[in-house]
Amino acid sequence: MAEATPSGSGGPIRVSGPADDGPLAIRGGVGGIRFQLEELAGGAEKLDDLAGRLAAIEVEVRRIWEDLTPFQDLPRWTGTMALNAVGEAGRSVQVVRTELQHISSKVRACKHEYEMAERLAGAARGLGVPNVEGELQRHTDFWRTGFLSRSATENIIGNAAFVSPFLKALAEVVIPALKPRPLAVTREESIPIVLDPSPSGLLERVRVIDERGAGYIEVIEVDGGGRRAYVVVIPGTQLRDAAGGANPFDLDGIVEGVGDSSESVNKAVREALEAAGARKGDPIVGVGYSQGGIHAMNLAASDAFLEEYDLRYVLTAGSPVAHIASKPDVSSLHLEHRTDWVPGADGAPNPDARNQVTVTMTNDLYVQTGEDVGIGPGHQLGSYQDGARLVSQSRDPSLVESTAALGAILGTGGAATATRFSLSRTKAPAPAAASADSHKPARGYAGR
Repeated sequence: MAEATPSGSGGPIRVSGPADDGPLAIRGGVGGIRFQLEELAGGAEKLDDLAGRLAAIEVEVRRIWEDLTPFQDLPRWTGTMALNAVGEAGRSVQVVRTELQHISSKVRACKHEYEMAERLAGAARGLGVPNVEGELQRHTDFWRTGFLSRSATENIIGNAAFVSPFLKALAEVVIPALKPRPLAVTREESIPIVLDPSPSGLLERVRVIDERGAGYIEVIEVDGGGRRAYVVVIPGTQLRDAAGGANPFDLDGIVEGVGDSSESVNKAVREALEAAGARKGDPIVGVGYSQGGIHAMNLAASDAFLEEYDLRYVLTAGSPVAHIASKPDVSSLHLEHRTDWVPGADGAPNPDARNQVTVTMTNDLYVQTGEDVGIGPGHQLGSYQDGARLVSQSRDPSLVESTAALGAILGTGGAATATRFSLSRTKAPAPAAASADSHKPARGYAGR
């Protein structure tokens, strides 16, 4: 943006680009370009309003000057001096008014240029237009790890707006076995825990619930400063069982998350919250890793869920969530790694929004011959926990505000109660001719 500042104000108005804090690249939040431009646009509106008031003053000063013109032939210290003073005041008001309008137009032009640049960048990604520096980085990362990086995956998939309807059609028509099925929710146990409410501590709960077994989620009741708050912990994709079985977090769960907005998981989470003691309007934090992050963000976009509970914050790690539009009053923090292809599987970067902060870890990773790194070294939960610790230590304004928002909900942590629930897909209905029982509705929560 061209420098624009009122005379004598001490310096130009500038817009800073995406922040880097050591190995963290930060996009969105109060330090994001989008929010800065929105704030400047709001300032431009106020400048326009002020310029309009000054224009009215100009008209009034001109009227006074015209009223004084009959007295210009009187002695200089009575007529001419007064006339000149009023005329000079009018010119000064005009200069200030013109300058304010100039600054306002510059700010609006900057916002327009940024939006055009974003559209062009999106079009370039969709067309596969290469970026030399980016291509070199992507090739280097592939050589080091043997896996595509996040940006390489985004470039290959391109504009993935077609993915959701395609997967929904795949799930419901092409492969009926993938059609989402209702989930049975069974309460397993409630245990006292000591909760670390930091991003890293919440990701540790993902590891704990994943180790508990396939198909489990955890609901944690926290004393959030005098009022109960709840954390919903959803694991990543679990490959313990074959796809299409009872576990809702198998590979087919990705299809439901992307193609069906996690409808079955959404209902199951509401049942689990109710069984854990949550009441209508209680504040909720959603935490999800990989596939679990898709389900958690779908809660933030669900009218049905938000009508029941006050979901305030979502934390995801290694999750492709760019096309999930959360409600504006839900804050979210998304952790990604440059070498992790999974967050790029939606074909687009996360939005640069006031309520949405994306942190990309940029440290180099290497894979040794014969080393088992699953679906890639960048997708390891432990690596994301390391990044989350750096987030808590950062002084970047976007991260400071985001972690403060999380702390305002969960407090400082300490004693809490974790209730575990097992989720399982109900069996697909048998053909109509097989039995009259096949028409009976699936049972809901099995632990009441």
